[in-house]
Amino acid sequence: MNELQIIEYSNQRVLTTQQLAEVYETSVDNIKMNFKNHKDRFIEGKHYYLLKGDNLKAFKNRVNDIYLVGKNANQLILWTEKGADRHCKILDTDKAWEQFDNLEDTYFKVKEMFDIPKSLPEALRKLADEVELTAKLQLENKIKDQQIGELQPKADYCDLILKSKSLCTINAIAKDYGMSAVTMNKKLHELGVQYKQGGIWLLYHKYQSKGYTQSETIEFNHTDGRPDTRMHTKWTQKGRLFLYELLKAHDILPMIERDENG
Repeated sequence: MNELQIIEYSNQRVLTTQQLAEVYETSVDNIKMNFKNHKDRFIEGKHYYLLKGDNLKAFKNRVNDIYLVGKNANQLILWTEKGADRHCKILDTDKAWEQFDNLEDTYFKVKEMFDIPKSLPEALRKLADEVELTAKLQLENKIKDQQIGELQPKADYCDLILKSKSLCTINAIAKDYGMSAVTMNKKLHELGVQYKQGGIWLLYHKYQSKGYTQSETIEFNHTDGRPDTRMHTKWTQKGRLFLYELLKAHDILPMIERDENG
């Protein structure tokens, strides 16, 4: 496939009928005839753009090779990647399929790969979005790791226990020790039980499969309406006993035992 002159319209790469005919090794008239006979299969704005009047004049001023657009043409059709795909299916020749694969992997793909920001603020916004997305995906993977590691028994007695009201929040456990949830979480971090990422406390890997916690992902909306998810974790009775033994080994007792010994 000969090197194509790059043409862009509406922030995406497009092809003229002339270019499309050359790529598929057919005639311009054949492309036009196929479009006329299957026009109901093409959607303007999705498969093609029809330029007329001032829009066409402005476009001609941006294109160096007038041969591609026609010097005296009073209208011009620009084909999008989806439009080129549709023509490939109509032609249904080995050459057309081969050339569309080339277009998909080069001409149209390069635009996606090298869509460089036009200004510093735009570049910074794009970088911030990418960093935020990466961090979110990493956190989601960490959450999934914990949820996979946690015991998820079948619908039997253990399942009823784990999903019963006996599950405890960290707030309730902390209250038993006369602490706030913030203080308790920090203490468990100091003792190597959990770590914090993205504002969420996650168990270290060696504790994830012990059945100490039961977590679920909850959907919610920010105040500005943006949808998001957060993980809500509760401790099982087994986990509560684990914390009791762990804290006791470090001379941290629940309030009720301190009262009895005091």
